[in-house]
Amino acid sequence: MQEGSFIWSRLEKQHRTVDKWIDWIWVLVLLFAAVLLFTINLGELPLRDWDEGTVAQVAREIRRASAGSMNWLYPTLGGEPYYNKPPLMHWLIAWAYSLGGVNEWTSRLPGALLSALSVPLLYYIGREIFRQRWAAIYSALTYLTMLPVVRHGRLAMLDGAAVCFFMVMILCLLRSRRDLRYCLGVGIGFGLICLLKGLLGLLLGAIAFVFLFWDTPRLLTSRYMWTGILLGIVPVTFWYGAQWVYYGNTFTKIGVMDQSLSRVWQSVENHSGPVWYYLLEILKYTWPWLIFLPSSLRFAWENRNLSWAKLVLVWCSVYFVAISLMGTKLPWYVFPIYPAIALACGAKLAEIENMPLASSYPRYLVVSFAFLSVVATSGSIYYSLGSTAKTDLQLIFAAVAITMAIAAVLAKRGDGQFLKVLFWGSYVSLLLLMKSDYWVWELGEAYPVKPVAQMIQQANPKVTKIYTSFPYHRPSLDFYSDRTIISASSDKLKSYWQSHEQPYLLLNETALKDLKLESMKLGSASGWSLVTKK
Repeated sequence: MQEGSFIWSRLEKQHRTVDKWIDWIWVLVLLFAAVLLFTINLGELPLRDWDEGTVAQVAREIRRASAGSMNWLYPTLGGEPYYNKPPLMHWLIAWAYSLGGVNEWTSRLPGALLSALSVPLLYYIGREIFRQRWAAIYSALTYLTMLPVVRHGRLAMLDGAAVCFFMVMILCLLRSRRDLRYCLGVGIGFGLICLLKGLLGLLLGAIAFVFLFWDTPRLLTSRYMWTGILLGIVPVTFWYGAQWVYYGNTFTKIGVMDQSLSRVWQSVENHSGPVWYYLLEILKYTWPWLIFLPSSLRFAWENRNLSWAKLVLVWCSVYFVAISLMGTKLPWYVFPIYPAIALACGAKLAEIENMPLASSYPRYLVVSFAFLSVVATSGSIYYSLGSTAKTDLQLIFAAVAITMAIAAVLAKRGDGQFLKVLFWGSYVSLLLLMKSDYWVWELGEAYPVKPVAQMIQQANPKVTKIYTSFPYHRPSLDFYSDRTIISASSDKLKSYWQSHEQPYLLLNETALKDLKLESMKLGSASGWSLVTKK
């Protein structure tokens, strides 16, 4: 009897060892695939406006500051106090600048690497909540091949890193159910989110709290959990306390209220939208996984007594409702919901693959894949025509068309290999897109900033602020020109011209003619001219 027990224990130990090796192999494969996809062609395109230009400018000013200036603790933007976000990502980018210089690649690298790291983290989360390894694998692959995840994760922004830290928090939360030492990781993850995006940490923390209340309420009364959380928020408390001591009520009004809390009930900088704004974002950009999303959420609801379903339902519902009710609407605000969608799809895809009969594959899969193939084929043909010919886009759409066509044929035959084709084809298509010059398509919305910025730097005006006739502020132009370029109306431009001894204006040809200034042109680029008084 004892001999049989010994043999069984030995076999079980060997099985666990093999199981860990398989997990490590998958983690390395996923990490390599993610790093390649998130870093290829990373520095070839200019920084875009809004968050990229702003984050890079703040990081550069931290990098330039002298050792005793305390700029790392009290960051600035254009020499003025920067209240918008805590500086964790700016510190990381400034460190990258110190290693590789100030450029697009170093600006985007920290966020891209953290976003890539979130892929194997999601695999580990899946291993904690799913009985089947393939459900975890499919979840990670679904997340890896989502267009908005790859695109926004590669940008010099905060959202990819915030999702990575949230996954650390969730993974430690799940593991703390059997080992309370992981409670420290919960607090560290929460603290990192708060040091990155401030109040977003409270929303993501609320998701974790609701999940624990439903799934493992005993942890809510654990002193280990609360000790871990308290340790995690110590640096956050220190940073916010330092801002209040240094700036006083100004930080409360601008940093906490105007630029953070006010986004909940009002639109900031006219970034508004209907309550269904984020639903449209998900419907537009989550193909082909959108095909599986309704049935995946229904599958989660049917299994709501299981931990994985509880996590998915709480994560999706709490976060989606919260951002939908906010007054400010920005496309990247929906980023943190994509891991939950990937987990739901991963569970459903594992069930689809395990269907016993070939004829049991739902008919809507074949129809949807065929439809996507036709649409992608049309796009490939369109971008092969004379006036609209773009070889890169033609190739990308052709890759999508071939992938969907093969997936449709295999699904029609009842061949489970259609999922492998779908993942591989989606990955290759995204790789082609990231290798092209079209993955930051917002750059085409206005004039290119780098030629204009180069012209400004060559002219080297002796001021740090230049006024322009362009209708809105472009942070990327600030970054590349190393000046603050302020948008102004015609009346304000005239007033500024008359009231200053040596004004500098950045004007397009129309404004230059309309204002009728007796000016001297210092340089021109891309239809814009830098002028000053003669």
